[in-house]
Amino acid sequence: MPQLLLELFSEEIPARMQAQAARDLERMVRDGLSAAGLISEGMKAFAGPRRLALVVEGLPIAQADRDEELKGPRIGAPDQAIDGFLRKTGLTRDQLSERDGVWFGRIQTAGRPTPQIIAELVEQTVRNFPWPKSMTWGSGKLRWVRPLQRILCVFDREIVPLSFEGLTAGDLSQGHRFMGSGQVFRARDYDEYHEALAGHYVVLDPEERKARILEGARTLCFARNLELVEDEGLLDEVAGLAEWPTPILGDMDPAFLDLPPEVIRTSMRTHQKYFAVRDPATGKLAPHFIVVANIAAADGGAVIAAGNAKVLSARLSDARFFWDEDRKSGFEDWLKKLDGVTFHAKLGTMAERVERIAALAREIAPLVGADPDVAEKAARLAKADLTSQMVGEFPELQGVMGRYYALADGMDADIADAIRDHYRPQGPGDAVPTAPLSVAVALADKLDTLVGFFSIDEKPTGSKDPFALRRAALGVIRIILESGNRLALNAVPGVSANDLMPFFADRLKVTLRDQGKRFDLVDAVFALNDDDLVRIVARVEALDGFLKADDGANLLAGYRRAANILKAEEKKGPLPAGAPSAVSQPAEEAALFAALQALEPKLDAALAAEDFTGAMTALAALREPVDAFFTAVLVNSDVPAERENRLRLLQQVQTAMGKVADFSLVTG
Repeated sequence: MPQLLLELFSEEIPARMQAQAARDLERMVRDGLSAAGLISEGMKAFAGPRRLALVVEGLPIAQADRDEELKGPRIGAPDQAIDGFLRKTGLTRDQLSERDGVWFGRIQTAGRPTPQIIAELVEQTVRNFPWPKSMTWGSGKLRWVRPLQRILCVFDREIVPLSFEGLTAGDLSQGHRFMGSGQVFRARDYDEYHEALAGHYVVLDPEERKARILEGARTLCFARNLELVEDEGLLDEVAGLAEWPTPILGDMDPAFLDLPPEVIRTSMRTHQKYFAVRDPATGKLAPHFIVVANIAAADGGAVIAAGNAKVLSARLSDARFFWDEDRKSGFEDWLKKLDGVTFHAKLGTMAERVERIAALAREIAPLVGADPDVAEKAARLAKADLTSQMVGEFPELQGVMGRYYALADGMDADIADAIRDHYRPQGPGDAVPTAPLSVAVALADKLDTLVGFFSIDEKPTGSKDPFALRRAALGVIRIILESGNRLALNAVPGVSANDLMPFFADRLKVTLRDQGKRFDLVDAVFALNDDDLVRIVARVEALDGFLKADDGANLLAGYRRAANILKAEEKKGPLPAGAPSAVSQPAEEAALFAALQALEPKLDAALAAEDFTGAMTALAALREPVDAFFTAVLVNSDVPAERENRLRLLQQVQTAMGKVADFSLVTG
C-alpha cells in the first residue's frame, strides 16, 4: 500500500514545544484522513530542532466511491421542505423515491484521489497548527513557530501537488546546518529520507537522540571512573537542541565543590544545560560536567569543553558570591524584607502569611507529635530564604537554601529539614515529609494556602488552577495518609468556614481512583461528615472489599429495595416513628428483627474500635434475613399495625447500614 511522507522544515523549534508538536501533527493528520474515509495501517510523527516529520503507511490511492441514501421529508410535506431537501442534496424531484410514507434520495459520489485530499489536509494542518507561540515573517500572513522554509510531501513516491503562501511542496530536504553544510537531498519515501538524514548528520527520532546522549555520556564517565547524574527532564531538553548530539566531558574548577551540590547542579542545568557527574566511591559531585554539542568536533571536543568550562566558572562564581553574601545577611534581615513582599492583594504580605502559618503550625504540632514552640519557630523561618540572593537567582532552590543557611547558622537539623521539606510534596513523584516537625510546617503551609484562597473565592475552575490549590490539597492528603496522622481537618481554622471539605473529597477521589478505588465509595463515606482522612480511607477500603463479595452486593440490593419502599410510603404520609416490635409470625419478620437486635452491639463496637472490616462482617449477617424478608413478607399489609412494624424494620436496616456509609450514594 502507498506511503505518505511529510516534512515541515523551519528555523529552530524550541525544545519544549517539540514533543507536543509531534503529537499534534499526528492527531491532526489522523483526524483529517479519517474524516475523508482514509484509514492508514500505521502512522508516526517525529520532531527535532528544525523539522516536524510524519510517515503514514498503507493509505489507499483514492477514496472509495460512496453510495449514500438520505432520508427526506414526509410524503405530503410542504413544498418548501421538499425544495430545501433538494437544494441540500443537489437532487431533482424525479430522483426521489418513496418508502413508508417518506421521501428518500440517493447520492452516488466518486472517490477523490488521495493526493488531492492530502494537499488540502496539509495546508489546513499548517494553517491551523496549535503552536503555543507563533510568528509571521516577511510579507506573508502564515503563522508558524519559526519561519517555515520548506515542505516535503510525497505520496506513493510522487510529489503531492501543494502550494500556498509562497511554499510549494517538493521531495527535497536538508541536512545538518553545519556538518552537512546545509546540503539538500532528495527523498521519495521514508527509508530514503531516514537514510539520507543520517548521512547528512541528522538523527530524526528524538528517542534515538536521547539514547545516543545517554550512551555517549555514560561511556565518557566510565572511562574516567565517574558516574553520570541522570536527569530525565534535562535529557528531553538537550535532545531537542541537537540534530547530531555529541556528549563531551568537561572539567570544572574543583574549588567550586564547596558550594551546595544543588546550587552546582541547578546552575549547570538552568544556565548551561549540562549534566553533572559524581564520584561513585563517595556519591558526591565530581569536578566535571557533560555538555551535549551539536557537532562531532575534529579535536574530540577539547575546544568546546574548554570554552564551556570557562562559562561554567563564571556562572559558579556568581553563585559563590550569592552564597557568601547571603550568609552575611541571615534570617533576620530576610524576614524584615518579607514585609515588602506581597503574597496576594487580598491576602496581605508574605510576612503576614508567615504569621498565619506559624500560628497554624503551633496548633497542628501536637496532633502530629511535634513540639508546638519548635514548630512555630520553624514556620517563621520557612519562607525567609525567598528574599535571599541565591533564591532570587534560582527560585527552584527555595527551601533547599533555607536549610543550608539554617545549618550554617547553627540551628538544629530538624528545624533546617522542616524549612526544606515544607514545600513537599510538589508533585505526584515527590516524597512527602515524614519527620513530625516537617509534617506540621508542611501541613500549615498548604492549609493556609487553601483556606486563604477559598476565603477570597479564588477557587479552581475547570482546568484553571493558577494558585495550584489542587496540588496543595493533594499534598495535604498524601502527607496525612502516608504519615498516618489523625488530623481532624474540620478542626483546622477556616476549613469548615470556607467549605473546603468537598474540595478535599474531590481530591481524595483522584488519589483513590489512581489506586483503583471507586469514586462513589468516597462520596458514600464522606457523607458521614467524617473529617479524619485516615479513617475515611480505611472505611472506603473496607467498603470496597465488602461490596465485591456476594454478601455485600446482595445486601446493597436489599438496601435499595428498602429505600425505594420507604420513599414511596413517605409520599403517602409520615413514616411511623419508634423502634420495631418483636413478633413471632411470620418467621422471616421475626428473624430480621432478631438479626437487627444482634447486629447493633457488634456493629457499634466494631465502629468504635475503627475495625471497619469487622463492621462490614457484622453487616453481612443481615444479608440472609433481609433476602428472606423481602421474599416472604408483604410490607404494605392491609393490617395497619403489621405495615407500621415492617416499615420500622426497614428504617432500622437503613439506619444500621447508614452507620457505615451512605449506601444511597453507591452507584455500582
